[in-house]
Amino acid sequence: MLQISNLSKTYPNGVQALKDVSLTISNGMFGLLGPNGAGKSSLMRTIATLQDADTGTITFNGINVLTQKQELRKTLGYLPQEFGVYPRVSAEEMLHYIARLKGITNDKERKELVKALLEQVNLYNHRNKFLGGYSGGMKQRFGIAQALIGDPKLIIVDEPTAGLDPAERLRFNNLLSEIGENIVVILSTHIVEDVSELCNDMAIIAGGKVVQRGVPQEMLNAFGGKIWSKQVAKDEVAGVQEQHRLVLSKLSGGKMVVHIYSDTDPGNGYVQEKATLEDIYFANIS
Repeated sequence: MLQISNLSKTYPNGVQALKDVSLTISNGMFGLLGPNGAGKSSLMRTIATLQDADTGTITFNGINVLTQKQELRKTLGYLPQEFGVYPRVSAEEMLHYIARLKGITNDKERKELVKALLEQVNLYNHRNKFLGGYSGGMKQRFGIAQALIGDPKLIIVDEPTAGLDPAERLRFNNLLSEIGENIVVILSTHIVEDVSELCNDMAIIAGGKVVQRGVPQEMLNAFGGKIWSKQVAKDEVAGVQEQHRLVLSKLSGGKMVVHIYSDTDPGNGYVQEKATLEDIYFANIS
């Protein structure tokens, strides 16, 4: 179990990236959802021991993450948002190198591990190809392979599907689902659909604060019967925002559609909608 308590972080330029963040995260896929600049990457880097917090504590299975960094790294797999590769090295060679760095010195054991990882991420047939020739999705799957070395109990993936095409995104999400059953996997993203499809627990972070936390389906149930939609002209959106709690506005089929939150029927042509995680997300960050 990962326990984060009252964590705060302010950078030297005065930006307060984290403001008294507290979360308890158990085994399974946990979604950390928020817009760019919300503090997601700052939280992930702090958990991954890449930066210190100003105040607060983080513990994982008895390890004090902020003071026992080396102990946490032994059980951590991390795929950062910006994941660079050596372009003139093959996937197989690179995994052997990383495995050696993680203390797997027995040649037979390491060879079996690398083969199993390449098969798990569906890259075995491309094992001798230079990493520089990999597509974005292949690089991300390679990133998961390197993160799995050492049998980690905590895996952090930061914006893993940003920039992937739909097919690669689906393959990557399927892979995350497979590995996230018996360990803690934190998926940090601004893509609502990824969290909706993958995670059984989640939090929404905005402005460095946790603004919503819970099981996605329970959140949806709480919004049940309270989302109403209507087609409006673009110049009418501001008026809607003045009269109602505007959740989101979007173009659909060339027309502007607004979603509002209301406990009762607002009338005036509004139609009740089934709440989505997108509605909950925008209701919390707007």
